[in-house]
Amino acid sequence: MSDKVDEAILEALTQASSTADEQPLYRAGKLAGLFPGRSRHNVEAATRAIDEGLLEVVRSETKGKNAIDWVRITPKGIEYVYSRQSPVRFLEELRDLLRVTQEGIPVWMAQLQHEWRETGKRLVESVQKLTQQINALQTRVEDALRRADLNRLESGNGTAPLVPWARSALAYLERRHESGAQGDCSFPELFAAVRQQHPNLVLPEFLEGLQRLQECRAVQLWPFTGPASELPAPEFALLDGATVLYYVTR
Repeated sequence: MSDKVDEAILEALTQASSTADEQPLYRAGKLAGLFPGRSRHNVEAATRAIDEGLLEVVRSETKGKNAIDWVRITPKGIEYVYSRQSPVRFLEELRDLLRVTQEGIPVWMAQLQHEWRETGKRLVESVQKLTQQINALQTRVEDALRRADLNRLESGNGTAPLVPWARSALAYLERRHESGAQGDCSFPELFAAVRQQHPNLVLPEFLEGLQRLQECRAVQLWPFTGPASELPAPEFALLDGATVLYYVTR
């Protein structure tokens, strides 16, 4: 039962991550839900997904005697999908979706030309849905590739890790973003946070590591835009030509 529940959760979250729109929790009539029915393992899977914060209930509506919960995947739910699927899976999905785009839509549109007035609305809705799927999948692929680059950066091809404190830094930036903190994270702030877990980290290694993380697209470095005389801790600045880099985001 546990394996069936886990499979049902992963399948539902994967479907939910393909669009930013809310979706019914269970199938209801012609409405396709994230879970096809209310079997024992589907109910257990749906309950777990909500209780563990993987799905959030956006609204509920009543149709006759039935109550329909509309849900949306949460950041935690997206992380759940990413942690259980490999970058190769995402790339294969993108390949298949692009093949449909390149080979299927022109034929489909040619067939619909004879019924344009009757099917125009359906065509627009279908294209919009397909665009949303491509955009959502593109985001997943980019994140998967970024994770693959980060693993390469940490492993160093069998040698000592190039940025051994990378995960600590990225985890802090994620938590900072989710907390709603205002403004970008400064280099001194991130250095202080990372030093809590890596007390032997020194400033030159920290600054070099930031550059490596940007090279693999794990972070983005941003400039200090005020006068140089107002730079709070100039020893943390990184020079990129005439630009003074001082802030970092995920």
